[in-house]
Amino acid sequence: MRKIAGALGGLALSAGAASAGDIERSTQSVGILFEEGRYVELTYGFVKPDVSGNIPNTPFQSGNMAGNFSTWSLAYKQALGSNMDIALVLDQPIGADVDYPGGIYPLAGTTAELRSNAVTALLRYKFDNDVSLYGGLRAQSVKGKANILFDIYQEGSYVATTDYNLETNTDYAFGYVVGVAWEKPEIAARVALTYNSAIDHTLEADETGTNAVFGDRAGVSEFDTTVPQSVNLEFQTGIAPDTLLFGSVRWVDWTEFLIDPEIYQYYFPGIPLVAYESDRWTYTLGLGRRFTEKWSGAVTVSYEPKTGDDTGNLGPNDGFRSIGIGATYTHENMKITGGIRYVELGSANTRGVGAKFDDNEALAAGIRVGFTF
Repeated sequence: MRKIAGALGGLALSAGAASAGDIERSTQSVGILFEEGRYVELTYGFVKPDVSGNIPNTPFQSGNMAGNFSTWSLAYKQALGSNMDIALVLDQPIGADVDYPGGIYPLAGTTAELRSNAVTALLRYKFDNDVSLYGGLRAQSVKGKANILFDIYQEGSYVATTDYNLETNTDYAFGYVVGVAWEKPEIAARVALTYNSAIDHTLEADETGTNAVFGDRAGVSEFDTTVPQSVNLEFQTGIAPDTLLFGSVRWVDWTEFLIDPEIYQYYFPGIPLVAYESDRWTYTLGLGRRFTEKWSGAVTVSYEPKTGDDTGNLGPNDGFRSIGIGATYTHENMKITGGIRYVELGSANTRGVGAKFDDNEALAAGIRVGFTF
């Protein structure tokens, strides 16, 4: 049963996370710690969203404003004696790719990017009663840029355009990870509870803005933002020969995350560039099956409930439902996992513009290659 857990565990990969909390691109799993022996894996994901909306009772249509994006992660794990393991994980915790097409819409031509990288070092100690404790440090970088083009209309007639530009430096900051796990290897059972601390960043913002009515502004300012704390509950168990049930519950305190620089506030008072009014819960459940010594397959479903809050214009969706399928091929010390995932994005109303975004979706694909040595 331990072999099937190793073969199927990778099938829980998100195929390029889309789109818990809109900007989340890593679920911060600690599954690497439970691989056997010395192990290294590389994961690549690609996501193709289709997100569009309209302002009701007007001709204003946004077009597809969500750009395609890719994600990657690299992880290494090795044992230090019989009771201790270490792991190193490189990933991209958050990101955004916004690209409103030209046309008749208040935000036509608006673009935005958010980039992050993280390195997490983990240490795990195993007790004799099937319980283990783990923890570590996370170093994280964040940077972003945006060009907000906002057309002002009055009674259907064009009045003026606000052209706002933002570019930040790259800020580095640190957080930590702590967790506890219980295992019963004979039936491939495992439960792991992990806390990821919030990471506070102070970004230097180079801002400019022009508007024929409100005037021009330019300057360099600082603003604080927090990549939020989160809790993961990951579990798996064998339920029949060669069959594995697995899943996770994830909570993220997205109300901590805010981007609202000084000059941006002048042009858009009371409408933050990025903000969330509620935390998010994400649930995933999967069923895996080993067909032969070399081939395994799995199906996963995920659900993030709607909050009912109005959203920002750079991430206009509220919750999601998804289904994914994957397969793993194992050959000697190598295993290759591929998966695809269909995501139905929840409808949302946006702040400021008052647009309604519904009937939106995303298609994700991912591949993971792992070696034991």
